[in-house]
Amino acid sequence: MLRVLLAGGGTAGHINPALAIAEIIKEKHPDAKFCFAGTPDGLEASIIPSEGYDFKPIKIKGFQRKISFENIKRNIKAISYLALSGRRSRQIIKEFDPDIVIGTGGYVSGPIVRAAAKMGIKTAIHEANAFPGVTTKILSKYVDRVMLTVKETEKYLDKSVKCTVTGLPVRKGFGRISKQQAREKLGLPQDEICILSTGGSLGARVINDAVAELFKWYQENDIKINHIHSYGKYKGYKDYPDTLKANGIDLSDRRISISEYVDMPVCMAAADLVISRCGANSLTELEAIGRGSILIPSPNVAENHQYYNGMVLDKAGAGICIEQKDFSAEWLINKIEEFYNNKKKLDTLSENAAELYINDTPERVYGVLSTLID
Repeated sequence: MLRVLLAGGGTAGHINPALAIAEIIKEKHPDAKFCFAGTPDGLEASIIPSEGYDFKPIKIKGFQRKISFENIKRNIKAISYLALSGRRSRQIIKEFDPDIVIGTGGYVSGPIVRAAAKMGIKTAIHEANAFPGVTTKILSKYVDRVMLTVKETEKYLDKSVKCTVTGLPVRKGFGRISKQQAREKLGLPQDEICILSTGGSLGARVINDAVAELFKWYQENDIKINHIHSYGKYKGYKDYPDTLKANGIDLSDRRISISEYVDMPVCMAAADLVISRCGANSLTELEAIGRGSILIPSPNVAENHQYYNGMVLDKAGAGICIEQKDFSAEWLINKIEEFYNNKKKLDTLSENAAELYINDTPERVYGVLSTLID
C-alpha cells in the first residue's frame, strides 16, 4: 500500500493543491494511505479532517521582517517553534512511515520535507506562484523533483534544480458547468453582463470599498450589469450589508447579490468578468473556466508574489493587473464602463485566459510523482 505524506498550509493557496494532488494519486492508487501535516491554528487544521484525511499538527511560524515590538515577540516565538520543528517532523515521519513526502508551500512544508530528504525518503514539492517563496528556494536544492505552475518560475531557481511545469491542480468543479447552466442555476439572465468580485475567503477592504462605489454607479445610472460579490468572512466585514444600505444602495435590486461566501465554481462560470486578488489557485481557476479578470495583488504577501502571478495573465492579455496603490473606485468604474460599452474586450480577455490553461495538469503531476513511487 502506497503511503503519502503531504505538507502545506497557512492559506487555501497551499491547502487546495495538496488536496488536489491527493485526488490525483488516489485515482491511480485507490488503496493509498494519506496523511497531512500542517499548523494547528491554520485553515488546514479544520479543512483537512473535514475532507476525511488524517492530520498531524506541527507548530511553525514565519519571521516578520518589519521591526516592531509586536513582531519581535512573534519572531521569538517563531525561533522557538523552529528549534522544535525538526524533532516533531521526524516524529510525524517515523509514525506514518511514508513512501513519499510532498510539500505544497507554506512554512510548514519546510521542516517536514527537509527532514524527509535527510531520512532518505523520496520527496517532491509544488510551487504554485510565479515567484517562488523562500521555502521553495531552499527545498528545491534537496528534493528529488520540483513541480511548477508556470515556466516563469524557473528563472528564480538554481539551474541545477530538476523542474517540471505541471500547471496547478485545481479543485473539482471548475470548468464542469457552462455559463448558460450556471446562470440558470443562479437565476440570472443570459443576455446581460455578469461580474463576480471577491477578496478571497477573508475578503479585502480595498475591493469591498470599490465595489460599494460600483454598486452606487450601477443604480444611479441604470447600468444593466448583474454583480455577485463575496465580501469575506473577516469579522471586520460583518456589517458590510449595513454599510451599503447606509450609502443609499438598494440591496433588493435583483442585479446585486452579496454574501460572505459564494459557490465559486458556479459563480465564476456565470461571470463574464472576475475582480479578484492574485492567489495562484484563483488565477488557475480563471484559466480553467476561461474568464477575463481585473486583478489587484495583495501587497501584504511574501516577496510580493501575487503581483508576479497577476502579471502572467496581464502580459498574455488574459487579465488587467493593477497594483493596490494605483487602484481606486474611480479607476474600476471607468474600466467597467469601458467593458459595458464594448463587450468584445471582455470576450478577448476570456479567450486569452482559456489559452493559458494547462488542461493535462493531473497527468503531468502524476507523471512526475510516478518516477518516485512506481
